Amino acid sequence: MNEAHFHLMVNHFPIIFPIVGVIVLITGLISKSEAAKRIAYLIFTIGALTAIAAMTTGEGAEDIVEKINGVSESYIETHEEVAGTFALLSYILGGLSIFGLWASFKQKSFSNIFSLVILVFSFVVLFFGYKTGTAGGEIRHSEIRSENIVPTTDIDIRQ
Repeated sequence: MNEAHFHLMVNHFPIIFPIVGVIVLITGLISKSEAAKRIAYLIFTIGALTAIAAMTTGEGAEDIVEKINGVSESYIETHEEVAGTFALLSYILGGLSIFGLWASFKQKSFSNIFSLVILVFSFVVLFFGYKTGTAGGEIRHSEIRSENIVPTTDIDIRQ
C-alpha cells in the first residue's frame, strides 16, 4: 500500500464523522438528551483526529498522483487549499467539542447555548468538507468536474 492508497482510505472519515455528529447532536437537542450531545461532541473530536490523518497522508499522495498522466496540478492545488481550511475548521470543531463536553459534565449554565453554537459551526465544517471532497474527487474523476456537465434539456432524443 502506498501513500496515495492510504490517503484514499482515511480521507473520507473527516467528512463522515461531522455528518454523523450533526445527526446525533440534533437528536440530542430535540430530545434534550445530554448523553446524545456528549456522544456528538466525541464524534466531532474523533473527526478532528481523522483530519490529522488525512492531512498527514496528503503530501505523500500528491507526490504519487502528480506523476500520473492526465492529472492537472491545478486540481491538486485547489484540493490542497480547501483541505487546509477544512482541516483547520475540523480542529476548531474538535476543540469546541472538548470544551462542550466539559461544560456538559460540569452542568454549566451556558451548555445548551454552546450546543447550538457547535451545531451552527458544524454546518460550516460540513460545507468545507463537501468542497474538499469534491475538489479531491475532481483530481482523478473528470466526470464530476463542472465543465463536463451537459444540460439534459438541450438534448432532443427524437433525432
